[in-house]
Amino acid sequence: MERTPSPFAFRDFRFYWTARFCATLAQNSMVVVIGWQVYDIARRTMDIHDAALRLGFVGIAQFLPLALLTLVVGWTADRIDRRWVARAAVALDVFCAASLGLLAWTDTTTLEALFAIAMLLGVARAFAGPALGALAPNLVPPAVLPTAIAASSIAWQTGAIAGPAAGGYLYAHSHWLPYAVASGLFGLTLIALFFIRPIPRTELDRKANPWRQMVEGLHYVRRNRLVLGAISLDLFAVLLGGATAMLPIFARDILHIGAEGLGHLRAAPAVGAAAVAFWFSARPLKTNVGVKMLGAVVLFGVATVVFGFSRWIPLSLLCLAVLGAADMVSVYVRQSLIQLYTPDAMRGRVGAVSSLFISGSNELGEAESGLLASLIGPVAAVVLGGVGAILVTLLWARWFPELRNARTFDPPKSFEDIPGQEKAT
Repeated sequence: MERTPSPFAFRDFRFYWTARFCATLAQNSMVVVIGWQVYDIARRTMDIHDAALRLGFVGIAQFLPLALLTLVVGWTADRIDRRWVARAAVALDVFCAASLGLLAWTDTTTLEALFAIAMLLGVARAFAGPALGALAPNLVPPAVLPTAIAASSIAWQTGAIAGPAAGGYLYAHSHWLPYAVASGLFGLTLIALFFIRPIPRTELDRKANPWRQMVEGLHYVRRNRLVLGAISLDLFAVLLGGATAMLPIFARDILHIGAEGLGHLRAAPAVGAAAVAFWFSARPLKTNVGVKMLGAVVLFGVATVVFGFSRWIPLSLLCLAVLGAADMVSVYVRQSLIQLYTPDAMRGRVGAVSSLFISGSNELGEAESGLLASLIGPVAAVVLGGVGAILVTLLWARWFPELRNARTFDPPKSFEDIPGQEKAT
């Protein structure tokens, strides 16, 4: 049997991987600091419940741009050179990081400024996500794609490990420093993206109705029950099991470990996820992929419940690592299925819909967790969310048998004959 080549054997993928790593490192170092600043500023004048609600508003601020721009960004990623879409989004990231650094340098950071820049970061993510996601399959052959997704996840998860810890340590040294470092990392991301060469791809019909082209992504996801089940499972499971959104509260008022400890808590899920990503990059998942994804989401819920009850820091870190490892299995399977079961001309628009679901689970999950924590307390909110994630998985296993029956990542011979694909009328 001929051995599948490494994705790093392809020049443009190496630059893509570098861009992913630098951007993720910058984003995660900023996210942990923004969350800490919002909660810390709010706690100066508010009780824990009202401050938790303000923390949830950060998620809403980042989600709104994506919700409003989903159809536009997906169409843009399929109509315009995906490299330029990603470059423009990263340039906006540079502006946001530099602005937050200037505010911290002058000690003029306010909640309003943090929310406003969080919205701009949401705009950048809205455009970057579909463009980068649709770009990856163009850089390697289809047979290499699952391994490339694992390798790309290593870049993401490694940045997610180092980013939060670096953000916490840099912020403890100087409040402006994490944003200055993030600006430099985004600059490196931009340089790496400029080294990716032009890529031939399927062009959209420029005479067709743009609005009709935009909604085609929604129609495709609705008709393809395998893709719909995969991305909607992630939406509801992570939406409910949003323990990571509550980490500033656990760090400050429950575990009492401060900003540096928050960095460790934020990094722990990425440690587990990176371990799984490294494993899959060497030993790609090949059989019973759907059942393994469902089992991983159940494990995600169990780890969330145990974390909510834990008051012992090593156990809390272990639960977060297990949570991240389980989530990585789900991400790996979901992204592989979506990329391989979607034609290239549709990948930007389908990726935008997927990004909306993912952002809905992450950013709206932060808002939901913040609201629930303000009503019943952070511990009860986390535990209830973990139980909810388990129940959702059991329901999805019943409602979407296509997920249980997904055996391999082998792409379909024809996109008109995909398991779970309802025929358009």
